[in-house]
Amino acid sequence: QVQLVESGGGLVQAGGSLRLSCAASGSIFSINDMGWYRQAPGKQRELVAKITSVGTTNYADSVKGRFTISRDNAKNTVYLQMNSLKPEDTAVYYCNADIWYGPLGRGDYWGQGTQVTVSS
Repeated sequence: QVQLVESGGGLVQAGGSLRLSCAASGSIFSINDMGWYRQAPGKQRELVAKITSVGTTNYADSVKGRFTISRDNAKNTVYLQMNSLKPEDTAVYYCNADIWYGPLGRGDYWGQGTQVTVSS
């Protein structure tokens, strides 16, 4: 059984910063891409940032230059450093990972979500 557990959400004023963490645990053979998505009320879930196992990153245009994704492969953990936060960044943020749980077993896993609220 594989689990993703997120932490680090909260309430912050516009212009502030937050750091999200997501740790994968369980029967993990290896992890491919890891990423962060977000879903605001009444909107579809959207990609925020993604990182490959070798550190290649890509970002949504709306967060480029403000957010940084990174990962610690030894800890099976992905981070999202969010700076210069705006009220429109308010959403539930979800961690996602493409995980091999054995030589022949692979799955797409999601965290439970963490609320980020940015006040104006």
